[in-house]
Amino acid sequence: MAENLKECSVCCLSPWSQLQELCRLQRVRCRALGVTRRNLADFEVELLCDYRRVRDEEFYLVKWRGYPSSANTWEPRRNLRCRGLLQQLHADLARAPGGPVRPGPRGLPARAVSYLAQKAEQRRALRRWERHLNRTRSHRGRIVVENEVDLHGPPRDFVYVNEYKVGAGVALTPVAAGCECQDCLAEATLAGGCCPGASRNRFAYNEAGQVRIRAGLPIYECNSRCRCGAECPNRVVQRGIRYDLCIFRTGDGRGWGVRTLQRIRKNSFVMEYVGEIITSEEAERRGQVYDRQGATYLFDLDYVEDVYTVDAAHYGNISHFVNHSCDPNLQVYNVFIENLDQRLPRIALFATRPIRAGEELTFDYNMHVDPVDAESTRMDSNFGLVGGSLGGSPAPAAASSASAGRPRAASTCSETPGPHLATPTTHLGHASTAARSARGDLGG
Repeated sequence: MAENLKECSVCCLSPWSQLQELCRLQRVRCRALGVTRRNLADFEVELLCDYRRVRDEEFYLVKWRGYPSSANTWEPRRNLRCRGLLQQLHADLARAPGGPVRPGPRGLPARAVSYLAQKAEQRRALRRWERHLNRTRSHRGRIVVENEVDLHGPPRDFVYVNEYKVGAGVALTPVAAGCECQDCLAEATLAGGCCPGASRNRFAYNEAGQVRIRAGLPIYECNSRCRCGAECPNRVVQRGIRYDLCIFRTGDGRGWGVRTLQRIRKNSFVMEYVGEIITSEEAERRGQVYDRQGATYLFDLDYVEDVYTVDAAHYGNISHFVNHSCDPNLQVYNVFIENLDQRLPRIALFATRPIRAGEELTFDYNMHVDPVDAESTRMDSNFGLVGGSLGGSPAPAAASSASAGRPRAASTCSETPGPHLATPTTHLGHASTAARSARGDLGG
């Protein structure tokens, strides 16, 4: 092989695909790279740009990956092994503006070709955004992005964050102490201790990490000062999103939505509502602006008093895209971990029922729950802490109500889950002799 590549050079640590491409360009077979006589003329299909029928045979205009558009070639259907791209092209033509498009012997109408080009550019933009989201996230669950409905691309002026961004006039008081538990679940069950007990509240989770207290009761998780480890059953929300989720464009005019790509068990933690924490005064000012724009992402933190608001319009996580429903599958809980100021809870969303893979996730923007009962105010005298009391919080008091926040725009109650998203694959095509000759791929 080496004597046939004297005019070639490759970068150190070149990827496998680049080495294979080099072999094909130089018409060199390499058993180690899997380039054989049979697949020597195989190149990766990047896009299908046009489509025509000549008599009873179908032809597609192929954009080859790594080559300019000037090297595009018409290939018969039998040369292409890119089922996903073929299905995608025909689906796009069926959804094209003005109704389904049928090809002629000279190709598609100009408007249809333009639409395919716009869809291709949109998909590239969405893939770039998807990669950015997955590089930015700190949670285990991956994020997939899909839009098979219209030509909308990634939202502008949106920054993905994994935790609260503290705005002007807001101060978070770090927790002062933590528990000494060897087994937080057992000690909380037997003695009513651990971090929830210190705040006169109940232990929120079972051994599987599912919430077992009713909505309206606060959740107190172990914090960075506790002696328990990362696998403590009282560390659930702080571990972050654990399910693979998809941001998708809804087909009924509700903009973006979120669906799960994995089955979610009832009472399991799904995600936090994250954004910029601002004062209620600033929220009123921004709310007037958002009202004029016809959308809002303001979430009032009114667990004990309405002092702060979470604004997820420009800073947020995947919860930014979750839609409203009057029959939701997610329920809001107030959670305290590193900051015990009851005016500044973290907002966690838990599954209200088993949720199927592919099902859209929703919560009720105007959700209200019953007042916190007296049972949550009990305190066990045997509870022990590292360094004394927890501190950092106003005097414990039973909240009169708990709210899921009140977005300042009207909400609707219809939702339509989209189809399950498949994982992207590599698409190959066998370039015709004429096509390879036009690109200079044939040896002399």
